[in-house]
Amino acid sequence: MRAFVLATAAAAIALGAATTPAQAGATLDAVKARGEVVCGVNTSLYGFSYPDDKGVWRGLDVDTCRAVAAALFGNAQKARFVPLSAQARFTALQSGEIDMLPRNTTWTLTRDTANGLNFAPTTYYDGQGFLVAKKLGVKSAKELSGATVCVQTGTTTELNLADYFRANKLDLKPVTIEKYEEVTAAYLAGRCDALTSDISQLASIRANDTPNPADHVILPEVISKEPLAPAVRHGDDQWYDIVVWSIFATMQGEEFGLTSANVDQALNSSDPNIKRFLGVTPGLGAALGVDEKWAYNIIKQVGNYGEIFDRNVGKDSKLQMARGLNAEWTKGGLMYSPPFR
Repeated sequence: MRAFVLATAAAAIALGAATTPAQAGATLDAVKARGEVVCGVNTSLYGFSYPDDKGVWRGLDVDTCRAVAAALFGNAQKARFVPLSAQARFTALQSGEIDMLPRNTTWTLTRDTANGLNFAPTTYYDGQGFLVAKKLGVKSAKELSGATVCVQTGTTTELNLADYFRANKLDLKPVTIEKYEEVTAAYLAGRCDALTSDISQLASIRANDTPNPADHVILPEVISKEPLAPAVRHGDDQWYDIVVWSIFATMQGEEFGLTSANVDQALNSSDPNIKRFLGVTPGLGAALGVDEKWAYNIIKQVGNYGEIFDRNVGKDSKLQMARGLNAEWTKGGLMYSPPFR
């Protein structure tokens, strides 16, 4: 009997631990005390993170950070952006200089483990490709044997490039450069025959940095998987949950058909799922440790994922990127949110 009682007590303690909301950790406490979210972003990558002509940060990664600010503070403008190089980004996150890294960063096993990071849901499914001048007449990456290829060092891009050339028995002549802007400048100056990076970056360079985008082509090969996802430090589960579910809220908002323009009318919806999502029926905010209108604030102030995509990299931007894998799961893409229950 005594053994049974002890076992029952242990089970009750375990169940209580499993159902108790995660306690705030050092990151969440610091963010709340500061009154803003500090996010590390690319120094200037059109479509993802760049300052406009008025110095206001724009882009898909920027909007991801603003969605978290809207969820936590009810104000998407409670976000500050720290431009970081590829080499400095992880150190900045590990040292606490930033709270969150939504900086077009590929989610990999070693980054997730050895670097002490937790990755949130993928915000852009990408792949590595090659940009070349049309005048070279190159139609395939497999025609690049012996060509000089500009690549940013300290990235997954560099390893993927070496692997692809080795696997296809091609002669590689890399031109490795540390800073993204200098990689672009080297390509435009003719120091290399091709530039390799994520296809989204290549599209940004072609649209925004070349004198005439029509003079440059992105080759058809996609040589890697590049799921771009925000990262936070290990050790603060509630902060991680807020980041994760803020991103899922943009996806679920699109699935519900909620936009920044119609979300106010949706507060009167009879759909119990929408009422729960928008906080009309309370519960989700309390579970996450934020205001019940957290998801409403994201959709109203930042928009759903489709709105974020279209204005930054899609049909309403210079990049004109197709949704592709970044479409909703109901439309053949990979954007899929767990239930908001």
